[in-house]
Amino acid sequence: MEVLMKMWIVLLLLSVCSETVICYSDGKVEVACGDMTPQHGHEPITKNPPFNITTDKSQFSPGDKIKVTLSMASSSEGKHYFKGFLIEARNAGNLNEIVGSFKLIDPEISQLLTCDSKEGSAVSHTGKSHKTEVQVIWVAPSDSPSSVQFLVTVAQGYKEYWVKSPGPVVSQNGVAPPPQTTFGGSIGAQTTTSSILSRSFTSEGCGSMKSCLRDPEGCDPQNDTACHFLSFRALGSSVMFELSGPAEGYVSFALSQDKWMGKDDVYLCIRDTDRVEIKAAYVSGRTHPVYSSQNILKDTAWRLSDGVIQCSFRRDIILPPENLNRFSLDQIYYLFMAHGRAEDGRTHRHDRQPLISTYQTKITGPPEDLIGSRSPLLMKYHGAFMLIAWTSTVSAGVIMARYFKPNWPERNILGQKVWFQLHRMLMALTVLLTLVGFVLPFMYRGGWSKRAGIHPYLGCVVMALAVIQPVMALFRPAPDASRRYIFNWMHFGTGTAAQVVAVVTIFLGIHQQALSLPAPWSTGVLAAIVVWFVLADLVLEVHQRGFLPIGNHLCWMNPLNCKR
Repeated sequence: MEVLMKMWIVLLLLSVCSETVICYSDGKVEVACGDMTPQHGHEPITKNPPFNITTDKSQFSPGDKIKVTLSMASSSEGKHYFKGFLIEARNAGNLNEIVGSFKLIDPEISQLLTCDSKEGSAVSHTGKSHKTEVQVIWVAPSDSPSSVQFLVTVAQGYKEYWVKSPGPVVSQNGVAPPPQTTFGGSIGAQTTTSSILSRSFTSEGCGSMKSCLRDPEGCDPQNDTACHFLSFRALGSSVMFELSGPAEGYVSFALSQDKWMGKDDVYLCIRDTDRVEIKAAYVSGRTHPVYSSQNILKDTAWRLSDGVIQCSFRRDIILPPENLNRFSLDQIYYLFMAHGRAEDGRTHRHDRQPLISTYQTKITGPPEDLIGSRSPLLMKYHGAFMLIAWTSTVSAGVIMARYFKPNWPERNILGQKVWFQLHRMLMALTVLLTLVGFVLPFMYRGGWSKRAGIHPYLGCVVMALAVIQPVMALFRPAPDASRRYIFNWMHFGTGTAAQVVAVVTIFLGIHQQALSLPAPWSTGVLAAIVVWFVLADLVLEVHQRGFLPIGNHLCWMNPLNCKR
């Protein structure tokens, strides 16, 4: 049974090979309630929209319900669907005032939002599925103005959207409707014309004329297409930045006051087909960046060659007060470098753990040749402790108790048999390593990780089982007790379960970005260790049962017991 359990572990691990991350738009866009502009960082389309917004009434009384329909125009060209939307009702005489509330007709594709502290005052999408029509109910309030206009923002894609498109105006009974207000929508993120770089960046002058952060350390982007490179140098009242790296969609860097993502000043170079868009952004947490609506970058330039994205720009050291989320460049910061995929201008999560500078540096300070790491030291210790505990000490402890007991029956250390003392020492070391390794990620993350999949949940299970085992052993009955077999089975079951879950958790853990382990070699090495342990256990089990011709004892441990 034990051997079958070990073989089952190997089969189970074959299925633990990859991690899938699903990301979708959930329509929680309260941040856009005011200007109704998506935080996409692109200019909205101003030409005639390919959709209609209609109402089933043109007049109303307080408390009346009006059906509002958003649908694709029958004569529209191109895409015949939309993905995202935001519908609001506003005072036709003052379009900054949100009026009334909505009720849903189809909660599968629409949801209520709280805008301007008014619950249900706007409606948005629930997902990015293709839609051709959405219907909602608007309820007129008791203090409704004389006329109300419906406004809508509609997105067909990340770069294809119409902002604040005017819909019909409805008026209270007996009130003549005012002239309908028309406008072209609000302004999105500002862009500037960029030039094309004539040649690649170089590491010449790093540490003497400019500060540089590179991965691999010491690489030169001029000669190495695998080089991730960031340089900066002060030029009067501004700083010139150069950023380069191989990526499918974007390269980026951030200024941060700590080594954890969130509340950071970010700069991205995003590939858009055969050109590069250079943007400033801000991240409040582990979320998509919010692009700046202010044009703060100067002398922008870019280059695409051999899968490498390069861009450069200048930014003033001190910015006007209205740039709330921009950091002053005369302070010290940690530097982050990241790269990843982009789709229709929307960046996805970075492909690898970001490169983080080892220490803070002053952006306008003396030139330095900086160093960094993609794998935090605490996470390295976490992985090492768990690997030693569950592929080394626990395996040795199990083998010691299961197969070495007959070879040292009378030998004692400190009043206990040798095999038992070694077994207890190895298992205590396993629990200690597990406990320390368990705490380290919480110290690094500052809390629970929401992007590590089921790995942390399984880790909690392993920690619990590891603590239960020694507690259970403290209350074990005497060897000759009538109910000793109950303890034996519980001890065996809990220990085996802990091993199985721990090894599966380790296989999931080696794919975490924070460890930055080489794939697929790390998976292969770990699989080889597990297979070796299973085969060793199988050989010892068969030998113990007397099926091998060398006898009932370990011949290599005690040659006198070998049968000739």
